[in-house]
Amino acid sequence: MKKYGLFLVCLVFSLTAMSQKAVINFDVKSHDFGKVNEEDGKVTYVFDFINKGNAPLAISRVQASCGCTTPTWTKEPIEPGKKGSITVTYNPQGRPGMFTKTITVYSNATDEQIVLVIKGEVVPQQAVVKDAYPVTMNGLSLKSKVVQMNNINKGGAQARFIEIKNATTSNMKLTFEGVPSYLSVNASPETLAPNAEGKITFTFDTKKCSSWGPVNDNISILINGQKSKKSDNSVTVYSNIVEDFSRITINQKRNSPILEMSQKSINLGVLKSGQKKTGSYKISNKGLSNLEIRRIINTNIEIKLHKSSMTIGSGKTGVVSFELNTQKLPAGSYKKTITLQTNDPQNSFIILMVDWTVQ
Repeated sequence: MKKYGLFLVCLVFSLTAMSQKAVINFDVKSHDFGKVNEEDGKVTYVFDFINKGNAPLAISRVQASCGCTTPTWTKEPIEPGKKGSITVTYNPQGRPGMFTKTITVYSNATDEQIVLVIKGEVVPQQAVVKDAYPVTMNGLSLKSKVVQMNNINKGGAQARFIEIKNATTSNMKLTFEGVPSYLSVNASPETLAPNAEGKITFTFDTKKCSSWGPVNDNISILINGQKSKKSDNSVTVYSNIVEDFSRITINQKRNSPILEMSQKSINLGVLKSGQKKTGSYKISNKGLSNLEIRRIINTNIEIKLHKSSMTIGSGKTGVVSFELNTQKLPAGSYKKTITLQTNDPQNSFIILMVDWTVQ
């Protein structure tokens, strides 16, 4: 009899526990944004719900059907009779036309999965001059302020252009200032009529340039002989002069220089602020002809390079030495690079590392 009574108590307890469930109830499960203008940016809607059960409601996760839809939700448990929300944000950028997206809500409620829906139509942004020509210089619109020449073989030439437009009601005659001898710059047409389009062509002739490696030039554009008063009127030309190894013969390759280094990385250890320290890299030439260090590229203001051997004969060794000055450096760890450009076909660009710590 006692066993039977104990069984009844356990059964009642189990039934009571089973009857304590959270119930998630949404006001609405679908929202239509209607027409959404692409240029207006993201749109958001909040789905409110209430826990109509008799146990705390916990949302474990909310998953959108695509990356353009971002949900956020009430993270803490919602007590019976209390409210929570799912906030859904849709990004229309680059997505013209009709859209329908689903958001699945996972929880401990009687309905473990609830699907919410957002929909609408994205009205595409109208193309304007500002989009096609984002740079403006006193009425002259340009597609870019940067000209990327990229790699140019020594002895050769390369041309690039920027598209332009006259956004004013007057003629524009374009001339240029600060042009180096190895670079030619021409506008076509030279005089732009109102609302007319054209281009500026930049031609880099390496035969007229003594440098190797990266070369950066800032060219000023004069409009009717005047610089822009409201904005920076310069265009930057980025070039990189390299050696053309693609045409060397087998015999030339056999007789070429061969760069070897025992180490390409130097650790200077822990230094006190204001302390100076020197270091050096040894470079050996194991080839049959002279190893030419075309250029040493150092953009680190705290590292000063000493005069180095730019020509290393066959079987010889050269040194690249430097001095580090930590005077203006705050405490912390540092890692910097120095780049060598050489005439070794297999090692035309060598990156050297130097690191240290300032206490």
